[in-house]
Amino acid sequence: QGVLKTLANKLEDLGTCNELIGKHGAALQRSLSDLEDLRGAPDSTDKVKAVNERATLFRITSNAMINACRDFLDVAESHSRRWQKTLHYEREQRHHLEETIEQLAKQHNSLERAWRENPRLCPMSVAVGVERTQEGDTSDENEEAEFFDAVEDSPSFITVTDTTGTNQTQLRRTRRSRIPDKPNYSLNLWSIMKNCIGKDLSKIPMPVNFNEPLSMLQRLTEDLEYSELLDRAARCGSSLEQMCLVAAFSVSSYSTTVHRTAKPFNPLLGETYELDRLDEYGYRSISEQVSHHPPAAAHHVTSQRGWTLWQHITIDSKFRGKYISVMPLGNIHLQFHSSGNHYVWSKVTSTVHNIIVGKLWIDQSGDIDIVNTTTKDTCHLKFSPYSYFSREVPRKVTGVVEDKEGAAHYILSGTWDDKMESAKIVESSQGCGGSEGKQKTVYQTLQPKLLWKKYPLPDNAENMHFFSSLALTLNEPEEGVAPTDSRLRPDQRLMEVGLWDEANNEKQRLEDRQSDHVLKVCNSSSSGQDIEGYLPAWFERRTDETTGESIYVYRGGYWEAKERQDWSQCPEIF
Repeated sequence: QGVLKTLANKLEDLGTCNELIGKHGAALQRSLSDLEDLRGAPDSTDKVKAVNERATLFRITSNAMINACRDFLDVAESHSRRWQKTLHYEREQRHHLEETIEQLAKQHNSLERAWRENPRLCPMSVAVGVERTQEGDTSDENEEAEFFDAVEDSPSFITVTDTTGTNQTQLRRTRRSRIPDKPNYSLNLWSIMKNCIGKDLSKIPMPVNFNEPLSMLQRLTEDLEYSELLDRAARCGSSLEQMCLVAAFSVSSYSTTVHRTAKPFNPLLGETYELDRLDEYGYRSISEQVSHHPPAAAHHVTSQRGWTLWQHITIDSKFRGKYISVMPLGNIHLQFHSSGNHYVWSKVTSTVHNIIVGKLWIDQSGDIDIVNTTTKDTCHLKFSPYSYFSREVPRKVTGVVEDKEGAAHYILSGTWDDKMESAKIVESSQGCGGSEGKQKTVYQTLQPKLLWKKYPLPDNAENMHFFSSLALTLNEPEEGVAPTDSRLRPDQRLMEVGLWDEANNEKQRLEDRQSDHVLKVCNSSSSGQDIEGYLPAWFERRTDETTGESIYVYRGGYWEAKERQDWSQCPEIF
């Protein structure tokens, strides 16, 4: 308060000096005018003396103004340095506290293990909603153990049938708009996560209490919720305007994650998911889990409205004691049929905070570089991480669209959970104040135009895992899909209908069976037998001509097999 009062007084002094300068400056101007009118008059000496007095007063007042400005600047700079030191100290203290909490978590984990291994004490068990065998507890203690979803000998899934043909016809016309409400089951997240610091979460068995009733393949398909952006982009005559819409599409895929802190189910190896929306939106989507560790999925979408999208994404997730980082690795490819423009970009890092204490919240941070490999146009998007000390708008996204010469044409701005806008640049100039000694470019633009706006969530979304309208339909039972489709997963279906205990038992059984399968594979490998590598049913590995990376791309045949209902090449995984 004392510093603010001092600065306020100095500012008041500056105001007083400013008024005096204005007053004496006006008087000096009048005196100069009178001096010009004299021209040899007898009282010219008195007039000159008056002008000198006015000039002296003006000079004194100006000096006072300069001194007051210097004092104000000195006070502001001195306290600014003090505030910066205080802020730096607080940041160091926060970092030290976070490291201390992480160290305590590790020590707690070590003490718990030592207590378990002491033969004089009773074995400790932790109830997590499913029954755990002694063998399972031992396997949890192995930090390097890998856990796989099981492959069953025969299909086992829940089917929902309707005996009336009228209702079946109605189901095909109208997608469902709600799912059963999420049960209010409490579970201590820290009791599970304290043993997982620094580990890959895909190798850790987790109860379904931390899941949402969708698989990662379905979450990947959910990126198509705003496919109309690509429909509009396909009709663009300008590649730069097209780039703006592609950038908005890349941002829109994060809009549903703002409340979605639960993790999707890890797909089984060979699991698939199709989404046929030809009638509604003109596209068909097929995805397949092509690798289990590391988890990797291949995705292919073809639209009758002028575009094709494909991607091969590997998920890398780590628990760091206070947050979970999810890093999608791989590129997304998009090609427009009429122009041949081929776009490539990757995803940013997602971080789930407050694992130890507080309400879970998710943030997106990092950069996305979208490249039109045909025209060499580029777009650089920056997802600003949330900071308690920042005055920026939360979840802010900014970007610049440039041509192959590096000239900027559009400015993009918005937030990844609400909307994106574009503004055409009419003039640019070099300013000052850039970071790291670089000059900052100042753009003059036209009025921004709305590119994308998030759809409102359905009613009662907070009780339905905060699913969007599209997400509510992704796990809706459909006839004629492949026997490996995610809709047929038994544990996921049990969770959706609210039978979480049964879902946990099913998930535990699948993981135990998968662990046995891995042991058999390892034993056969040690005995010298050849192990044939897994070959996906609908995708094959190729070298991408654009990026040079080895990726899985759609080999074709899925929709033809569905037409014939010939699923002979599908593995039995449920």
